[in-house]
Amino acid sequence: VRICFGGRRLFRRQFHLEENGYCDHEQWLAEWRRARANQFFVVGSGDETGGNQSCVAAVAEDGTLRLRLRLPPALENEYGRYLEISGIRFSHGHDEIVAALESITIKTTTSRGQLVTKRIGRAISYRFLRDEKSWRLFVTFDEDLPETVTWRELGAIGVDVNPDHLAVAEVDRNGNLIAWWLIPLPLRGKTRDQRRALILEACAFVAELARERGLPVVIEQLDFARKRAEVEGIGADRSRELSSFSYEQILSGIDRACCRRGVEVIRRSAAYTSVIGAVNYAARYGVSVHVGAACAIARRGLGFAERPAGREARVPTRGGRHVTLPLPARNRG
Repeated sequence: VRICFGGRRLFRRQFHLEENGYCDHEQWLAEWRRARANQFFVVGSGDETGGNQSCVAAVAEDGTLRLRLRLPPALENEYGRYLEISGIRFSHGHDEIVAALESITIKTTTSRGQLVTKRIGRAISYRFLRDEKSWRLFVTFDEDLPETVTWRELGAIGVDVNPDHLAVAEVDRNGNLIAWWLIPLPLRGKTRDQRRALILEACAFVAELARERGLPVVIEQLDFARKRAEVEGIGADRSRELSSFSYEQILSGIDRACCRRGVEVIRRSAAYTSVIGAVNYAARYGVSVHVGAACAIARRGLGFAERPAGREARVPTRGGRHVTLPLPARNRG
């Protein structure tokens, strides 16, 4: 079963009760039901009061939020029709939520001789989650994006994503390499939260770097078929390294971090960029193959074409050696 509310790991524990510390099946069943019923989601709507029909938020005088949650009919006899929760302040994004609530306006129009009142605003959705300590509240809404502060006419910043680091290269408007950075990503052996923190920090560094220089960021398009093919037919050590490689999370993290800072993101195919970087830029600039690939990605984002730099290409290999690729006869002239 692909989707198992409550978790597949917890579901399988019922078949090995003693090994997992359960006295009987009823004890497991109680924990299973708690895990399955620990959250609910209230979908928002842009034409409703407070951006939501079932959970309406209002801003109090002290700046906190007050929620009026509509309860289902089964709970009305015990708790009433509405449950009020006051004094809510979010540690992150509180001002943005208040701005979203205050942006809701009421527009009155005339249709067939009658006045029609319509609310125009943002849909605000709420997720209530109960963990071992208390209830937690998550709010989702469309955020205002800043204006774009980058220009392709100045150059670009290319990012080559690797399992253990990010190779970042800056090129000018003519496609020449100006600067480069290596951002370590020691993801192997880390927990999910630790990997997420490392990835977000690296993505924020790339976005802030692009914002300061006024340059767009060029990243490769998602290609999961290629990443799955890399895992097949390789050693166990390399396979474990790629398995912990959060490829999609890195690219989407760069996209989100740049979007919030007004940095344009350009997606291009990364086919053969490693070979192009090794042939044309690694030896010429004295950089690694990955930095050369980042330079090729940045140049591709600006629309530059790539041609081999000489009649024979010296490509470095993992063992410190080189292989030579002669050009086809039709190109030697």
